[in-house]
Amino acid sequence: MRPAEALTNQVLDGGANAACREDTLASHRRAVERVITSARQRLCEPISLQDMSRVAYISTFHFNRVFHQITGLPPAKFISALRLDEAKRLLLNTDRSITDISFEVGYNSLSTFTRRFTQRVGLGPREFRYLAERITPASVESLCAHYAELTGRGTLHPSVEGFVDSPKPGEGPIFVGLFHAHIPQSRPVGGALLTSPGAFRIAPVPDGIYHLLAAALPRLSDTLGYLLPDSANLLVGAGNGPVIVRQGIASGRFNISLRPMLLTDPPLLVSLPFLLADTLK
Repeated sequence: MRPAEALTNQVLDGGANAACREDTLASHRRAVERVITSARQRLCEPISLQDMSRVAYISTFHFNRVFHQITGLPPAKFISALRLDEAKRLLLNTDRSITDISFEVGYNSLSTFTRRFTQRVGLGPREFRYLAERITPASVESLCAHYAELTGRGTLHPSVEGFVDSPKPGEGPIFVGLFHAHIPQSRPVGGALLTSPGAFRIAPVPDGIYHLLAAALPRLSDTLGYLLPDSANLLVGAGNGPVIVRQGIASGRFNISLRPMLLTDPPLLVSLPFLLADTLK
C-alpha cells in the first residue's frame, strides 16, 4: 500500500471511530434520560441498580459507569438528589406533614430524611418551609447585591479565580461555588456571587480537590422561584476540570460556560437565599 493511501485509510478509520463514539455517547445519554424519567415517576419506591439497568437496556456491570460518565454522579446519589428536590417542591407547594412528605419521596425514617435534607439543602425541612414565609423578592435582591459587593472586592492572593460566560445577558444573580462533590448541595467550601457574567474570585479556600459549579437564576417576582428554581429557566455550568488547591492557591484559571439545564444535570439542592444570609452573619 502506498504511503498516501495508508494515510487516507487512517483518516477515514479515525473519522469512523469518532462517529461511532458519538453514536455510543448519544445512545448512553438517551438510556440515562430514560432512567431519570422513570425514577422521577416512582420516587416513593425502592429503586435498585438492577431496576435502573433494565430501564436503560444496559448490563448492570456497565450501567454504573455509564450513568456516572453522563451525569457526573453515581446512580444512587443522583436518585437521592431527585428525592430531596421533590421534597423541596412538596414542602413549598403543599400543606402535607413533613412525615408524609418523607415517606412520599422514599424515606422509611423521618430522622434519616431530616438529617439528609439538612445536610444537602443547608437547613431543615421545617426551617425551609418557614423561609418561604419570611423572604420577599426585594429582600433576596438586596441580599444578593450586598453579597456581590463583598465578594467582588479584590484580594491580593485569591485562592480561586476565573470567568463566567453566558449565552445570554443575565438578569438575575449568578452563584459560583466550590463543592466537595459534583453536585450543588450542602454548604460549599467557598463561593462568589455575580450580578452579571464576568470574572469571579473565591478566597480563602482550604487545600483540597473541589468541583466548581455555577447557577444563574432569572430575575423573579416570586420568592418560591429562588427556593425552588425552575430547571427550564435555569442556566448551569461547571469549571473546566477539578479545582486543586495547594497552599491556598489553585493552579490555573477556571472558566465556566453557562448553558440551559439538562435532564441529566443533578438538581440544585442548596438553598441560595439561606446560604447568602448565613454567609453574611
